[in-house]
Amino acid sequence: MKIAITSTDKEMSSNMDPRFGRAKYFMVVDTESNEWAAHDNAQNLNAAQGAGIQAGETVAGLGAKAVVSGNVGPKAFRILNAAGIKVYLCGEGTVADAVRRFKAGELKEAPAANVEGHWA
Repeated sequence: MKIAITSTDKEMSSNMDPRFGRAKYFMVVDTESNEWAAHDNAQNLNAAQGAGIQAGETVAGLGAKAVVSGNVGPKAFRILNAAGIKVYLCGEGTVADAVRRFKAGELKEAPAANVEGHWA
């Protein structure tokens, strides 16, 4: 399964970015093969609005079936939910830590957004 993890940089050792829509990168990891790739999210970093919606569409286009992030706003959550992408919250650590915790079943699926939109 492909999962997208919000990241501050392009390496598995990078810290998770607590933001979804304005995350610097999405690390897409195949949990079966352990192959991964970094995807730049620069187009949404300074967006006036719609960053969560655009990021949700990007993640769906990358083939992810789950997202791991520190926070996901309501519009992004709706887009992800509509695409059949599950959301898991993981507050801190590296991308590698998040993958390990996801694979171990330590992360719980989020039933709804956990923050309001337009936070920095």
